[in-house]
Amino acid sequence: MTRPSGRLQALQNDILEDIARGEPLIACMERLCHRAEAISPGVICSVVAIDNQCCLQPLASPSLPPHYVGAIKGVPAGPEVGSCGTAIFRGEPVEVTDIATDPLWRAYTDLALPLGLRACWSTPIKARDGRVVGAFAFYFRAARRPRTLERRIVATCVHLCAIAIEHDEVRTRNHRLAYFDTLTGLPNRSQFNSAIAEMSAAGRRYGLMLIDIDHLKTVNDTLGHAAGDALIAVVGRRLDVALAGCLTCRIGGDEFAVLVPDCREPARMRAFASAAMAAVAVPFDHDGHSLVPGITIGGVIAGEDGQDTVTLRQNADLALYHAKETRRGRYVRFRRQLRSAMMHRIRTRRDVAGALGDDRIIPYYQPVIRLDTNEVVGLEALARMRLDDGRIIAAGEFQDALRDPKIAHRTTTQMLTAVAADMAEWRASGLNFQHVAVNVTSADFQKGDLVQRATRTLEKAGVPLQQLVIEVTEQVFMGGRKDGVARTMEALRANGSPVALDDFGTGFASLTHLLDFPIDIIKIDRSFVGSIDSGARSEIIIEALLTMTRRLGMKIVAEGIEKQAQAERLSEMGCGLGQGYLYSPPVPASIIREWLQRFTQPTQATAPTRGLVANAA
Repeated sequence: MTRPSGRLQALQNDILEDIARGEPLIACMERLCHRAEAISPGVICSVVAIDNQCCLQPLASPSLPPHYVGAIKGVPAGPEVGSCGTAIFRGEPVEVTDIATDPLWRAYTDLALPLGLRACWSTPIKARDGRVVGAFAFYFRAARRPRTLERRIVATCVHLCAIAIEHDEVRTRNHRLAYFDTLTGLPNRSQFNSAIAEMSAAGRRYGLMLIDIDHLKTVNDTLGHAAGDALIAVVGRRLDVALAGCLTCRIGGDEFAVLVPDCREPARMRAFASAAMAAVAVPFDHDGHSLVPGITIGGVIAGEDGQDTVTLRQNADLALYHAKETRRGRYVRFRRQLRSAMMHRIRTRRDVAGALGDDRIIPYYQPVIRLDTNEVVGLEALARMRLDDGRIIAAGEFQDALRDPKIAHRTTTQMLTAVAADMAEWRASGLNFQHVAVNVTSADFQKGDLVQRATRTLEKAGVPLQQLVIEVTEQVFMGGRKDGVARTMEALRANGSPVALDDFGTGFASLTHLLDFPIDIIKIDRSFVGSIDSGARSEIIIEALLTMTRRLGMKIVAEGIEKQAQAERLSEMGCGLGQGYLYSPPVPASIIREWLQRFTQPTQATAPTRGLVANAA
C-alpha cells in the first residue's frame, strides 16, 4: 500500500502535468479535490476563486451538493463570511473548529449544519505578487482541528491551486489579447475574421456594417489622445448595447465591424444602423470637455451584395468610403455603381498626385471688376490641371481628389507658390492690382500651418501678404473645429491677409457664420446673381446682404455675372464689385497680364481705387 507521502507526491505530479497540458482550470481543481479527499478519508475539499468585485466564485466542490455551491456563489468576501470568505478578506488561514458556535458562520449555519458539516479550515490562495486569488478549504464532519497530514495536504493543494489559477489568468489574458480589443473590450479583428468566415462557410444570410467614428483625428489633435481613446471606448460600449444580438468588433483605429445574423431584408440593416447612430450621438464629458460622438456606416447583405467574405468586405468598404465623402454621419448601403465611382476616384487621385509631382497644377485667373468703371481691381486664382497631352481641365473635374487631405494640402501649397511667382512678376513689371484670392480647403486648417505657409511663400517672392486674399467656403467651416478655424482666420487677418467667404448662400448657409468667424469679404453665390433679372426674391436677398455687410464693415463681390443687365442692376443696387464670364472666363497668367495692362491704373497713381484691399464698399 502506498504511503500518504507518496500519494501526495503523486497528486502533485499529476496536477502539475494537467496544468502543463492546458487542462481547463475547473477540471484540474475537481481532480485535485478528489485526490486530496482520497488521501484523507472523511475530508471534504472545496476551491473558490474571487472575481474583480472580490466575490466568491466556486471552482470545485465535487463532494458538496449543488444547492450549497450555488448559495455561496457571488457572496462578497468579508470579515464574517464563513471560513473561505473571511480567509480571503483577512489574507490569512482561518480555522473554525465548530461551525455551530463560531460567529464567522452565524449567517451560514442553516446551510452547513444540515449537511453534517461541523468544522472548516480555509487557507487563502495567493499569487506570486501577493494577491489573494481564492481559498482552499477542508470541511470535517466532526468538530475538530486538522491533523498534521491534513495540514501537509492543504499546503500542497494551496500551492497547486495558486499555480493553476495563475496559469489560467495568463491563458485568459493571452486569449483576450489575441481575440479582444484592450481599449473597448469588444472582440477584435481576429475574432471578427473567424466569425465572418464561419458564417459564410455555413451559408448563413447575414449583414455586415463597417462603422467609422467621425472626426476622431480632430479630437486627438485638439484635446489629446486620451480624449480620443475615451471617445473610442464610449462609442464601442454604446454600439455593443444598441446592437444586442449582433457581433460588434473593433477592427482597428476608429473602425468597427458589426455582423448582423439572419439578415435578409435591407430594412433590418437600416433599423440597426439607425439604432447605432442614435445611441452613439449622446454627448459625454471628458476632462471638462463635452464631446458629441458621431459615426458613419457602410453596409452589405451577404448573398445580395457579394458571396464570399473578400467581396463583401470590399463592398462594405466602398459603401463606407462613399458615405464618408458624400453623407458623413449617415448610413449607406452598397450599390454596384459605387465600385465604378470608386475606381474613378482612385484614378483621379493618382492623376492629381502625378500632376503635383510634375508641377502641373497651375493657376488660372478670373478678374474681379469694379462694376461702374470696368476697372480690374483684383483676381481670383483657380486651380487647373495640365494633362500629359497639354489639355487644361478645371478643378471640378478633379474635385474628388481634393477630398484627400494630403492632396488638398499639396495643391494649396503649389497654388500659393505659383500665384506668388506671378504676383512678383506683375509687380516687377509695374502692373497695378490690389489683390489675388486663393481658395483653401479644410485640410489646410486641419494641418494648422496655413498662416506660416502663406507668409513664408509670399515673403520669399517679395510680395506683401496684404495682397493675398484667402477664400474659404462654408464647408471649410464645417470641416474642422470652429475655434481652430476662427483662430487661423484671425491670424491671417493679423498678418494683413483678408479673408473672403466664397459661395455665400449655398450649402450650410448661415448668417451666424458672419458672427462666429472673422470675415472681410462676402462673395454672393452665382445662383442669386443668375436670377436677379427674373425674380424679386434674389433682389431682396442681395439688397439685404448689401445692407448687412455695409453695417458689419465687410465688402461684397457678386459672382457669376454673365449679362450686362445683371451688372447694371447690381450696380444700381449698390454692389460695387463683381466677376463672371461677362468680363472674362478664368485665363492663364499670360493673358491676365494683358488685362492688367489694359484695365488697371498704373502703379504711380496714388488715388485709392474702389476694391477689396482699398477701404471702400
